[in-house]
Amino acid sequence: MTQIFGLGNAIVDVEVHVKDSFLADQGLPKGQMTLVDSKQVSALTAALDGSTMQRCSGGSAANTIFAAQGFGLQTSYTCKVADDINGRYFLEEMGAAGIGLNPSCLSSEAGVSSGQCLVMISDDAERTMCTDLGISASLAATDLDEQAIAAAEVFYVEGYLSSSPNGTEAAEVARAIAQTSQVQTAVSLSDISMVTIFKDNLQRILGNGVHSLFCNEEEALAWANTDRLDVAISELKDIAREVFVTVGARGSIVVDEHGRRQESPGLAVTPIDTNGAGDIYAGACLAARCQGADPFNAAKFANHAAAHLITQYGARLKTLQAYAELKHAFA
Repeated sequence: MTQIFGLGNAIVDVEVHVKDSFLADQGLPKGQMTLVDSKQVSALTAALDGSTMQRCSGGSAANTIFAAQGFGLQTSYTCKVADDINGRYFLEEMGAAGIGLNPSCLSSEAGVSSGQCLVMISDDAERTMCTDLGISASLAATDLDEQAIAAAEVFYVEGYLSSSPNGTEAAEVARAIAQTSQVQTAVSLSDISMVTIFKDNLQRILGNGVHSLFCNEEEALAWANTDRLDVAISELKDIAREVFVTVGARGSIVVDEHGRRQESPGLAVTPIDTNGAGDIYAGACLAARCQGADPFNAAKFANHAAAHLITQYGARLKTLQAYAELKHAFA
């Protein structure tokens, strides 16, 4: 039985270290995600010629589902990849972890490419991303397995789908199926660019409300168009029964379904790469909730997981066993 049904982009991350001057020269907003096409990715890669690059499977919701699987849940993921090196790499890694994939995930369409993201890591561990969605942009409602959604405990979707008309529609349809089947829906706002550029689509995905909402401080403030976090959280609480707002090294702020608010302190670590911190936070939190933890204790575990991840490179831990060991270390 699937405990979490995930929906999102299938992306292969290519990580590289850069100086802030490179970002400035390329006109890239530091710390944000920018949607680009394959030609722009190729141009950036050419400008970084000679730099050491590392490939790993990614995609925000995919990272969250991978973490939840590693923390002991049974999960599935609906996505779209092309029949190329990146697509096969992504499917092999997800399949090896035991994550169920939709039968239509591998496209047979000619002349298309899998999604990829160039993750540029600054000296302060901040990550700036340029994402080419590739075939992921064609992810549609027809790729959904209605029975699988209806049988899950939680339906989880990334806000990045709001950048695609097809993705937005798929998320809307999946949320409606989940709501009809009394399956809890969890949504991540994903990135400030989604909030500032695609808020209308995000509102469509959120519909008349969800069970759990994940975001960081910057996204929360942008959503409410305020500089006061308490005001932003109050507005988000109108959307979700449980709200989880990450606040960097300070940890996270949680508001449960009864309106009780609690700050969950972060761990003192030296960050190397913050890519994927929010993703593993959501995965750890959802795993803990499904395994019986209350929202506040789930947030403590999520802070622990995120703090551990950012002390190494990559948006995921190196092995599935590493997630189990991280969970054991927390207990």
